[in-house]
Amino acid sequence: MTSTTQGIPTAADASAGAGTEAGAGAEAGAGAEAGAGSGTDTQTGSSSARLGTLFAALAIASFSLTFPATVWSLEGLGPWSTVTVRTVLATLFAGSCLVWLRVPPPDRRHWPALAVVAAGTVIGFPLLTTLALQTSSTSHAAVVVGLLPLTTAAYAVVRTGSRPSPLFWAAALVGAAVVVGFAVHQSGGRPTGADLYLFGALVICAAGYTEGGRLARDMPGWQVIGWALVGCLPLAVVGCGVALALEPVGLTVKSVTGLLWLAAGSQFVGLYVWYRGMSVIGVARASQLQLAQPLLTLVWSVLLLGEHLTLAAPLAALGVLVCIGVTQRARS
Repeated sequence: MTSTTQGIPTAADASAGAGTEAGAGAEAGAGAEAGAGSGTDTQTGSSSARLGTLFAALAIASFSLTFPATVWSLEGLGPWSTVTVRTVLATLFAGSCLVWLRVPPPDRRHWPALAVVAAGTVIGFPLLTTLALQTSSTSHAAVVVGLLPLTTAAYAVVRTGSRPSPLFWAAALVGAAVVVGFAVHQSGGRPTGADLYLFGALVICAAGYTEGGRLARDMPGWQVIGWALVGCLPLAVVGCGVALALEPVGLTVKSVTGLLWLAAGSQFVGLYVWYRGMSVIGVARASQLQLAQPLLTLVWSVLLLGEHLTLAAPLAALGVLVCIGVTQRARS
């Protein structure tokens, strides 16, 4: 936060020019001016909070479109092509910003954690969810992945060695049970291959989010994802060439739109406004907004993809939302 320095005359300055009585008047005027300044600071803080909330909300809206955009992209590209081309394009965006702003490379001690971020958020989560969406509906995937804030919290607890209350673990287990029950019910009695991909995505992305949060203490959040993308570029370029050669390509306006949104909207711009919002309103308040993401994805799945929701999907999403809310309060 930036502080405002105000030039207020002291009593000594005022009395030097007009005596003690004038000095007292100057002090009164200074107090009034300081009060007005305090009111201005309050208004500025309120405006900053609203702006930060807006940034975070825009990020959640961007993230909620990731699964529908993936489905669109899969209409013209294979899953491996979608992930590798998305990564290459996102790296071009992020790398250009890093070069333009002349951001120095991270310290060597940060690269192991950046590798975990890359494995979780750049490669693992996009690849596993894309493979799942070949056979899973967007609404189904949204409910399962809606457990991500909870798994991230649990991973962070294990990583930091903290000891949350029994209520935290009870809510975490209930939330996991809701998701597993939903997946089994929707799959006719047993999890499918798509469910296994989604559960794997939950675990690996939780690790990436946690390590990214730890790195964000030492560097801006957008630089964390930017350098994670840059570190993946050689692998992504090779994978892109192989995938495009082996998988069928039939680009359409819809598939290109989906791919560009994944690269620019979800992977880069979305993360930029997300970290910008968190820097203003804090992680706790921003995480509360993230609880709406699965429900937004359910809405997009109907409006953009024409999916028909069963009653189980919104009920399960609400159940997970309640469990995550309980864990958030139990940790604070």
